[in-house]
Amino acid sequence: MMGTKLKQRLIKVYNRHLKRKMDYVYDSSRPKRQIAYVFDINRCIGCQTCTMACKSTWTFGKGQEYMWWNNVESKPFGSYPQHWDVKLLKKLGPQNWSEGKYLGKTIFEAAPDHEAYRGFRPKKKEWRFPNMYEDTATGHSMSGVEASEKHKVWFHYLQRICNHCTYPACMAACPRKAVYKRGEDGVVLIDQKRCRGYRECVGACPYKKAMYRGETRTSEKCIACYPRVEKGEMPRCVVACVGKIRLQGYLTTDERKAKEDNPIDYLVHKEKIALPLYPQFGTEPNVYYIPPRWVPLEYLTQMFGPGVEEAIEKRTNPSDELFAALRCFGMQREIVSRFKLQNNRVYGYTDNGEKVVDVDLKEEPIYVRPALDKKQNTLRINEP
Repeated sequence: MMGTKLKQRLIKVYNRHLKRKMDYVYDSSRPKRQIAYVFDINRCIGCQTCTMACKSTWTFGKGQEYMWWNNVESKPFGSYPQHWDVKLLKKLGPQNWSEGKYLGKTIFEAAPDHEAYRGFRPKKKEWRFPNMYEDTATGHSMSGVEASEKHKVWFHYLQRICNHCTYPACMAACPRKAVYKRGEDGVVLIDQKRCRGYRECVGACPYKKAMYRGETRTSEKCIACYPRVEKGEMPRCVVACVGKIRLQGYLTTDERKAKEDNPIDYLVHKEKIALPLYPQFGTEPNVYYIPPRWVPLEYLTQMFGPGVEEAIEKRTNPSDELFAALRCFGMQREIVSRFKLQNNRVYGYTDNGEKVVDVDLKEEPIYVRPALDKKQNTLRINEP
């Protein structure tokens, strides 16, 4: 494990996910609103359309062959780079929670003396196979399973991008101060002019979403498609999603000021149905997941922290208001800042008040194509 030698004192900052203060290199400086995502694991079909949308947009160049800023992996066995989470969980030691408060150590608090983080740099061979152990279940059964029960044989997909953390480990570790967090929206970026390729960010990021590019000798990472976001459009991985499992918007950083008509605030702050990935790492990530319903609770609690059982119950039996928020997923390319339920219809609006979502609460429209395409003067053949 490589680490940055600390020259400044550690500062106590409040971590909302841990419900306590923790050690960090920089003082807390939350943006007015934070870019955030919600992924509904229950609806993911593992098609990797999001992965290829990101790959074809940002990482198709020379030296980026093994860069997957977005990837979907099968848990518990799949991971990219291989064993990224298992190796770090072992290094952290006991990770106990009590009444929603984390009692263990974060990657910053567990750091060796004079270093910024507890972490590791993946070996070269661990970056080779982004689909290793995909769709590998925990067992095998010929008897079938009930959808309403926890499965004895199971796996689930995990959708992963940079978490644009509130307390980024990559930023804490960089000796060049090349990593920075934008004040207007909380997007975490790497200044390519300042980066010298020391790869401290690669070792520090507990989610392994900072990656070294040998061609340029700099590190790169997901940029949240900020050229699109700045125009009010959601990132490529969100818009391209076939299963409509993704929603991107802005999270109110002060939970007391959260807006219930903001779909991200509603899902994260009010209903608390969307949970962070490995909150015990201490970075306060801003990608949230609606946990899968068929996976053992012990496993999910380690992955998403407390609140899993309540989140699953709400997802299984959603109120009309919650179902309305879920209907905003995958309906448009514009960022939805406000939604409302009225007369059994769901409406979504952008920052400037433009209506971009208008759907029935329960029923989706069905369109039947005519057998004869008059424009092309040909018959369509519909598969049964």
